[in-house]
Amino acid sequence: MRDIPSPPSGTPWRPAPVDANGLSMVSNADGQRFVLHTTAGDRTFLPGVDLGNTTPGHVPADVSISAAQYRAWFAAMTWLGIRVVRIYDIHPPAFYQQLAAYNQANPDRPLYVMQGVSLVGDAYVKKGNLYDQQVTDAFRQELKDATQAVSGQLNRTTLPGRIGGEWTADVTPWLAGWLIGSELDPAAAAASDRKNADAKAITGKYFRSTSDATPTERWLANRMNDLAGYEAKKGLSQPIAFVNWATTDPLRHPEEPLRQEDLLQLDANHVLPTANWPAGTFASYHAYPYYPDFLRLEPALQAQADPYLAYLESLRKHHGSMPTMITEFGVPSSIGSAHLGPLGRNQGDHSEVEATKMTAELLRGMQTRGLAGGFLFEWVDEWFRYTWNTVAHQVPNRRQLWRDPLTNEQGFGLLAMDAARKTDPISLIDAEGGWPAEKVTAQTDESYLHLEVKLGDSPPGSMMIGLDPLPGLTGTPMAGSADRRPDAIFALNLVSHTGQAYVRQQLDPLQLDGDIPDAARGPAPDGWRAYELLTNRARTVPSTGAKLPIEMQNAGLLRHGVWNTDDPDVDSRALWHLDGDNLSVRVPWAMIGFADPSTHAVGVPKAGKLTTQRSPGVSVTLSASGTDQVLGPVTWDDWNQPAATERIKQGAEQFRDAALAVTNG
Repeated sequence: MRDIPSPPSGTPWRPAPVDANGLSMVSNADGQRFVLHTTAGDRTFLPGVDLGNTTPGHVPADVSISAAQYRAWFAAMTWLGIRVVRIYDIHPPAFYQQLAAYNQANPDRPLYVMQGVSLVGDAYVKKGNLYDQQVTDAFRQELKDATQAVSGQLNRTTLPGRIGGEWTADVTPWLAGWLIGSELDPAAAAASDRKNADAKAITGKYFRSTSDATPTERWLANRMNDLAGYEAKKGLSQPIAFVNWATTDPLRHPEEPLRQEDLLQLDANHVLPTANWPAGTFASYHAYPYYPDFLRLEPALQAQADPYLAYLESLRKHHGSMPTMITEFGVPSSIGSAHLGPLGRNQGDHSEVEATKMTAELLRGMQTRGLAGGFLFEWVDEWFRYTWNTVAHQVPNRRQLWRDPLTNEQGFGLLAMDAARKTDPISLIDAEGGWPAEKVTAQTDESYLHLEVKLGDSPPGSMMIGLDPLPGLTGTPMAGSADRRPDAIFALNLVSHTGQAYVRQQLDPLQLDGDIPDAARGPAPDGWRAYELLTNRARTVPSTGAKLPIEMQNAGLLRHGVWNTDDPDVDSRALWHLDGDNLSVRVPWAMIGFADPSTHAVGVPKAGKLTTQRSPGVSVTLSASGTDQVLGPVTWDDWNQPAATERIKQGAEQFRDAALAVTNG
């Protein structure tokens, strides 16, 4: 990661805790305001970022973030105008040690923390019961451990799925609040409500449930009361909220096509603090500008200039007596998309510059609409993440070992994790006078197969690059060639700078996503398919009965451009670039059919299920005007440990400017 300048100048954010009912609080809810007390006065809008706990090659259960990374990341966050880092669970001791050290070294520009405590596992989903004693006991213990971790008083052993160690750093001077729980599965929570309809109302010392609270809300009120009790024993009070998301918001959405997206309503208004908990509570939402579909279908929202911000404002108005904070939002920078959103804010298919511009606009909009804060999801790209429209195309237990630019969930970070395990160049041809190419070299990394092509004299106006990972497959020859039968094609128009990726019908991954009619697919030669992703299934609007069609993304639309991050015209989605006679191409592994390039595994759909065959390497064919050059194969070694380099994404300064603007520095 590049060197980070000193934190931006501005008024101090040094904490100035106040006393209330004998408890010390650095922040509290005050009507619709979330107030952070600083020596320069009260701050009432918090720009934050969500920090996961993985690095490339790892899954969340691993401890993989180093102390040096935490140290560098905290400096970078502050430089980007971020004032709060939200974590979902207890992080390793190094997080708290480095945060305390950073804040002590930068007392006027500290980084506050919003501590999360997720549900332990998914037992409540399997049992359909939040009140199950094992579920409740495990979560109460995790809450207790978290309060000890933030004050540097925890020592516990490592268990499967649980971080162990000794926590000695006290970060409570910068503890802005708590977010407990997880995005609840609506069907499981609804089942829990039915099983526990007679659950008693909560009248705790610190939190209570209202008379109209559901059993789920009562259970959450009880856990918030537990947590408050642990903190009050230390003489502290911080705002506590439970995690909620648009799927289980308290509003009704009769135009929402998917039943599960409006099945369950959770309302923070039904879980209230008592006078013994002066820091209060707030409403917290994970809310994105592209999902659920009601954002595109509700007439009241569509009548507004910005349906997403109008939706957030409706949430704020619903919670009129408490602050409303958006604790997850963002759009990913990725080639692949998984859903369409109003105003072009889709779930992917954005360059880094475009994505950060959108998130900056959203952060400003949240502040102007009276929300209490916005936490961008997320700080760093995480390779282990999956999304619904590519998950069936991949070998699941090795996803963290390579980066797929077609999977949008891997591109939400402000900090890129670029593939860095680049092989030495392989010469595929070096023949003066060759045509259509005189020289071709290839390299591979965890994201792409790279080709550097020196075109021959009188270069063609168009060219097809055939890519063949499984030479044994048979089928329709490449158009314009009598013999070659590659499994994937990059068809490039070198004059108009347009291109399209195709995959052999036998390897088309959309076969794994259900029955998709031919009428929904883009044009392609016989035996081939345009490389596409499903972004929405056919559905019906309940309130009107209107039938909505399948929606697709032409993810194989090959953008011409530069991807060198030092170039001002960079487009992180570009896959080819022609500069004179020099052609550069990078091919995402998924576009050649790979389900796991780290083991050479190519996905071969059979009866709607993923099977794999091992590739001996990728043969390359360059075809133009009836001439074929058969090259390769490109080979590489299997890997079990990837390499990555960190980089602040292009356009991140736009988010920085917005974060500084909404807080006046």
